[in-house]
Amino acid sequence: MQRSFVARGEQTSERWWLVDARGQTLGRLAVNIARVLRGKHLPTYTPHALMGDHVVVINARDLVVTGTKRTTKIYDHYTGYPGGRRERTYDEVVKRDPTTPLHEAVRGMLQHNTLGGRQLKMLKIYAGSDHPHAAQQPRAITFGDCGEVVQS
Repeated sequence: MQRSFVARGEQTSERWWLVDARGQTLGRLAVNIARVLRGKHLPTYTPHALMGDHVVVINARDLVVTGTKRTTKIYDHYTGYPGGRRERTYDEVVKRDPTTPLHEAVRGMLQHNTLGGRQLKMLKIYAGSDHPHAAQQPRAITFGDCGEVVQS
């Protein structure tokens, strides 16, 4: 009888990838980053294990949104007090912190449990082109038309 292969989290080797967000669309980039964080680009993907790789995103302030999302897309949060709903548009959020829209988009695409939180910690986003992860030697990565990983 042939047994199915089930990978364990400790069997993975953590790799570091570098993504340049300059000129890329927010949603399409977030989908591809979430795939790498979950490990779906690997042949040994296992849904319940921490299989993904670390992703470093640079130039997040140069992301592109299509249509009228700059003025109509709303980010909201609750303060915990009655009537404490706070809303901000995409432009207001980017002015405050350019990394927030990408972080929130990827967070929404990961599992909403402990595993998703651990995967999200493997994402590092920087507004400019400088990052402190040179010691990890991240390799440049681009994404194809169908979301396949293309190493540069």
